[in-house]
Amino acid sequence: MAEPAPICQVAPDAAAIEAMARNTLARIPSPFDEHLAGVVLIVEDVADDETLAALGIEDPIELTGIYHGRPVGEKSAFDSGAMPDRIHLYRLPILWEWIETDVRLDDLVHHVVVHEVGHHFGLSDDDMHALEDAAG
Repeated sequence: MAEPAPICQVAPDAAAIEAMARNTLARIPSPFDEHLAGVVLIVEDVADDETLAALGIEDPIELTGIYHGRPVGEKSAFDSGAMPDRIHLYRLPILWEWIETDVRLDDLVHHVVVHEVGHHFGLSDDDMHALEDAAG
């Protein structure tokens, strides 16, 4: 009897993670969705050294995502010339957490995206959990 062929799986690339993240963004309910049009979504393998240093993180695997920008409630008409709000997702830490936790990858990406959207709105952790449930 011949041995079965080895299973060869390829880790999802940045485009696959981005597609999952955009699916989550499309499910964010009103009135939150109205304030997300200008938010830029960026998927990179890991955070850059500057971001890690600013957060006091030594191991890049510890950071799955971050929101860069000012929360909606803190914006001002005088903010012209500012960088657009950005949600950065970090593919390798997300994949590492996926392997370690055995949570479905799309569910994990959903969780990270909603958490970062929550920062965009200045939400508390409890409010973020409610938003995650609503966007489920």
